[in-house]
Formats: sequence, C-alpha cells, structure tokens
Amino acid sequence: MKLLIVTVVEQYEEIILQLFKKANIENFSGSEIDGYKQQASLLMTSNWFPGVKGGVESTLFFSFTIDEKIDSLFSLIEEFNKNLDTNNPIKAIVVPIERSI
Repeated sequence: MKLLIVTVVEQYEEIILQLFKKANIENFSGSEIDGYKQQASLLMTSNWFPGVKGGVESTLFFSFTIDEKIDSLFSLIEEFNKNLDTNNPIKAIVVPIERSI
C-alpha cells in the first residue's frame, strides 16, 4: 500500500474524479487548497500591497491504495496532461508507507 497525492486546479476537479473512477480508486479524501507559483522577486518588490490574490483555487486528493491502481491512474493522468491548453497539469506523487495501523 502507498499514499497517492494528487493536486488539480479547480476546473479539473470533475475530471480527476472521473479518472479515479476509471482507475478503480474508490476510497480517497480531498481538501480545497490555494496553489502558488513563485513570482520573480522584481515583481514582488514593485508592489507593496498587491490587489490580486496570488493563489489559484485548487484541490488536493489523497488515497491509500495499491500499485496497480496507481499505475492505472498515472497512465490516465499522463494522457490527459498531453492534451492540455493551459499551464496547469494534474500533478500526482506516490509516497511509500512504512507502517500503518
């Protein structure tokens, strides 16, 4: 069993839920988050009080699951990311679990 972590921008939330279903990942949790990209230091210093929120509304999903389901999901995500028109791909990582109760 491994820990799967996936982040998506808000507009892809329904898509990742469909991909989870196709990969047979039925048990997972999610949480709304704000995603940030570092801005150039010149841009940061040129504006003391930025009027625009820097974060992008995103969602983080995680699931404790097996390799076969993770492999399936990664293939689906890779295929989805190939056809993107934006610079916000679905991102996923896997973390091994050493112990669990």
